[in-house]
Amino acid sequence: MNKLEMTDDKYIKLEMPVKKRIALVAHDNKKRELFEWIDWNKELLQNHKLFATGTTGRSIIEKFGLEVDCMESGPLGGDLEIGALIANKVIDILIFFWDPLTIQPHDTDVKALLRISAVWNIPVACNRSSADFIISSKLMDQEYNKIIIDYKNYRERKI
Repeated sequence: MNKLEMTDDKYIKLEMPVKKRIALVAHDNKKRELFEWIDWNKELLQNHKLFATGTTGRSIIEKFGLEVDCMESGPLGGDLEIGALIANKVIDILIFFWDPLTIQPHDTDVKALLRISAVWNIPVACNRSSADFIISSKLMDQEYNKIIIDYKNYRERKI
């Protein structure tokens, strides 16, 4: 049995390039914390391609001068746009400082974003500690082959 065929599902490798594609998202109550984290890590982040939801992205550009591809604001569809980029294998890492104590009008979008991140096996940081571990990993500066389920059988299933 091939090492990637650990179950009946087939697995494939997807290459994550040296220059990672990182999505940055933060709820309003967590934006300050994310901005402090970005300030601490901006030298590392400038070596990667950054994406963000609208309000967060515009603030990152203004405060830090980093290049950011901005989506729509989260509640207006930005979380879904980031999710679509993950599903299309454009995003490698999600840094999402979400507020677990405040109900958001777009909570279903937040859950969908976290779910699609798990489906495509991308690293997700939901707080400063996990973001620190991801950004400081030796894997950040090298190519990495992540293993995901080959969804070919699911796509071709008979209904």
